[in-house]
Amino acid sequence: MSGQKPVKPSPDGLAASVKAAKTRGLPPVHLWNPPFCGDLDIKIAKDGTWSYLGSPINRFELVKLFSSILKKEDGKYYLVTPVEKVGITVEDAPFIAVDFDQSDDGDARTLTFVTKVGDSVEAGPDHPIRIVIDPDSQEPSPYIMVRANLEARIDRKSFYRLVDIGVHRDGWFGVWSAGQFFPLVSSDTLDV
Repeated sequence: MSGQKPVKPSPDGLAASVKAAKTRGLPPVHLWNPPFCGDLDIKIAKDGTWSYLGSPINRFELVKLFSSILKKEDGKYYLVTPVEKVGITVEDAPFIAVDFDQSDDGDARTLTFVTKVGDSVEAGPDHPIRIVIDPDSQEPSPYIMVRANLEARIDRKSFYRLVDIGVHRDGWFGVWSAGQFFPLVSSDTLDV
C-alpha cells in the first residue's frame, strides 16, 4: 500500500482542484495526464445543457469551469485536473456556437464565433468549419473546432447567417474566413 488516499471523483472535488490550479486563461489540460478515476454521471446534451445525475447544472459559472477542463482522448470525453481524470458523456459536440461576428468581406473576411460558455474562436486553418450531412434526413450539421480536438456545433440561426454570406467557388458553396475557404455543400446540389 502506498499510503496515498484513494480518490473518489466528485463534481465538488473537480471544482476544488481546478480552483487550486487556476491560471490566467484556460488550464493546460493537454499537459495533464493523471490516472483515470472512473466515470461521473455528467452529460452534455445535444443542445449544450450540462447535467449531473439527470438534473441540469444551472450555475453558469460551474458549467464554464467544467468546460475549461474538458479533454477528448481516443473519442472519449473527460474532465481533467492535475490529480484526477473522470469520464463524462457528450451526446454530440461539447460546445454550441451561438453567434458570430464578421469583419471585412469576400476572401478577406474573418468569422469569429462565440460559444454558449463564452469561448471565442476565429474560423481559420487552426479552427476549421466542417459540415456533416445526416444520411437519413440529408440535414446538415455544421461544426467549428474550438480547441484541442473539441468542437462546437454551430446553432441553426448562425448557420443560416453563414448561408447568407456564402459564395460559390470551384464547385462548392461555402464561406471565407481568415483567408481560407470552407465548403458547406456542393454547388450542384443547390437550386440556383
